[in-house]
Amino acid sequence: MSDFLKGLKANYTISAGLCTLLGLVLLIWPGTTMRIVCTLLGGMLLIYGLVQMVLYLINKERTMLSQGMMVFGIVLAVIGIWILTSPEMIIMAVPVIVGVLIVIHGVHNVVQAIALKKDSYDRWWLAFLFGALTVVLGGILVYNPFEVAETVVRFIGIFLIYDGVSDIWILSRVFKVKRDKEKIIDVDYVDVEE
Repeated sequence: MSDFLKGLKANYTISAGLCTLLGLVLLIWPGTTMRIVCTLLGGMLLIYGLVQMVLYLINKERTMLSQGMMVFGIVLAVIGIWILTSPEMIIMAVPVIVGVLIVIHGVHNVVQAIALKKDSYDRWWLAFLFGALTVVLGGILVYNPFEVAETVVRFIGIFLIYDGVSDIWILSRVFKVKRDKEKIIDVDYVDVEE
């Protein structure tokens, strides 16, 4: 297998592993994880906004750009304070955002399954089912966010675990088919030389 494909496989495998790990963390510690994420996000936005305001105040030249950055800083600081004081609102938006990302990833898996079919892989339909199920699970998050935030976070964790594990399986099949095709090409090449 070429170095490029090995690097690609490693990147996809690491990504799928991290997805699975994040899913486990969200499943085991849903409330704590979301509070930490909201606190970090709110704190970063507040600090960035305050820095922009301070830079504007200590800068002697008042240009349109610096005034725009001052307004931007005020907006970010207000959003940061809002997130820090009302994390529940952000927590309820997370399922929709994650759902959209999972749907996109599921569509990508379906495309890979179709590529497996074109490469004559017998179990392409299994990869297709995994991808389609990923799309459905992501759609559930988008169209039916659950009432309780911790339940939502646990479901996100379950979906991410499923997405990571199914992605690892699909990738292993894609690269197995590619490796098998390369062996066939190498064998054919040797036969031609003889």
